[in-house]
Amino acid sequence: MYISLRVFRSSLLSCSVHKIMALRQSSDMSKFKEALKSAKQVVILSGAGISAESGIPTFRGAGGYWRKYQASSLATPGAFKTSPSLVWEFYHYRREVAAKAQPNAGHIAIADYEKKHSSDKQITVITQNVDGLHARAGTKNLIELHGNLYKTRCTKCKEVLVNTDSPICEALANRGAPDENVVGSDIPVKDLPHCQKPDCKGLLRPHIVWFGESLEPAVLSNAEAVMSTCDVCLVVGTSSVVYPAAMFAPQAAARGAIVAEFNLEPTPATPDFHYYFQGTCGTTLPEALAE
Repeated sequence: MYISLRVFRSSLLSCSVHKIMALRQSSDMSKFKEALKSAKQVVILSGAGISAESGIPTFRGAGGYWRKYQASSLATPGAFKTSPSLVWEFYHYRREVAAKAQPNAGHIAIADYEKKHSSDKQITVITQNVDGLHARAGTKNLIELHGNLYKTRCTKCKEVLVNTDSPICEALANRGAPDENVVGSDIPVKDLPHCQKPDCKGLLRPHIVWFGESLEPAVLSNAEAVMSTCDVCLVVGTSSVVYPAAMFAPQAAARGAIVAEFNLEPTPATPDFHYYFQGTCGTTLPEALAE
């Protein structure tokens, strides 16, 4: 009898949780816009989905391959140590693709919203993307969690510099095509990008947070600080599975901030949020952020 009662209580609790989640979630755009209008601190947390609408490959899931390699296997310190030439070919390809891409209506809506409300709201964009499209759209207050394709870091002196050269070095010209028949890379390491300091000349790497690496402490601290005080958070085109970013919005919702998700399909974190708007970011964001 005790076990049956416990199971019964557990079932009731489960039903109650699902009812609460169902009541919590809404696709009422006008109601969300009212909440946004009264907010003083707004955070927009973006992921690969918004950039995918500009033609940037997501490199996640079953289609996440470059040549015959799982893209995530190349985004590691170990891969760079073993074959820096191959990794640089991969990142040269990514730089060239991103350089040709244009910010879409979602990026532009975010930048315009920030510009319009710079005097009456604190607006911060936290992005997991490395393609620079938010900045190109005009966003100013931007935290790039995972780095930027157009920044390099010296493996010797650690200097970080912006580099938008195309190609970044002559040896990478016309290289990096996603041809499945190409295996490895024959570019000599001496011909890869190197630090220009006469007393250094260390090998450069993309200034990207790779798998197995931690976010820069200052970047993470800044992101956590704005997430801990925002009134409203927009989760835009992110699967909410990559940590630590995946915990940001659920934690904000748990402390009482209004969280709205804008995605093509629900994610594991969707039940934690107050609003869910299905569709492309280029369609839903201009409506949500318009006056």
